Amino acid sequence: MKTINCAIVDDEPLAVELLASYVAKIPFMNLVGKYSNATDALKGVAEQPVDLIFLDIQMPELNGLELSRMLPESTRIVFTTAFEQYALDGYRINALDYLLKPITFATFLEACNKALQWFSLTRQQEPATASQPEEIKSIFVKSEYKLLQINLDDIRYIEGLKDYVKIYTEQSPHPILSLMNMKAMEKMLPASRFIRVHRSFIVSKEKIREIDRNRIVFGDVYIPIGDSYKAAFQDFISNK
Repeated sequence: MKTINCAIVDDEPLAVELLASYVAKIPFMNLVGKYSNATDALKGVAEQPVDLIFLDIQMPELNGLELSRMLPESTRIVFTTAFEQYALDGYRINALDYLLKPITFATFLEACNKALQWFSLTRQQEPATASQPEEIKSIFVKSEYKLLQINLDDIRYIEGLKDYVKIYTEQSPHPILSLMNMKAMEKMLPASRFIRVHRSFIVSKEKIREIDRNRIVFGDVYIPIGDSYKAAFQDFISNK
């Protein structure tokens, strides 16, 4: 698994330490710099490049949006701010994500998983000769008080329950419950391997063995194919 070298830029010391504590909990994240202003961050990144920056937008002298335009093109950005009106500007700069303060560990983990997927898809194993990018093989989710690594090969299907998801795997008779919505879950998973078939269900394409009257069968479980998802599912079946 790739390690993502990251830095935190925020003029609020408590915000920096909170995000640093989050980074320390995620195995594939490596914190190499903490900066209280944009000027120091610009110098630090020049001396020690990073893959990803968690960047506060509203800072004195040089704000986060201005700093983002000065960073190397290879450095990806996750904006952090208490002001929602900056979201549009953040996405115009093509940020990987936008986190609204106060930032929970669950939303921070989602952003990190998104970054892991982005780097895995865009960084080739052998840049000089390889033509196919490497896909992620696992994701990390928070379940109760633990951070669990789940291999994508093990996932059969995922069920959404309001603000939670249940992840059903080959390895356990009981699902893994995680505080996350289906939209966030869908973004974490590679579309080449998973397909959403209902507002409440995502399934592993390679685990589909039986379809019975617009329902995907997993043993004694029948997963409905929603009307708005039927066309995409039919395209998938037709192109197999």
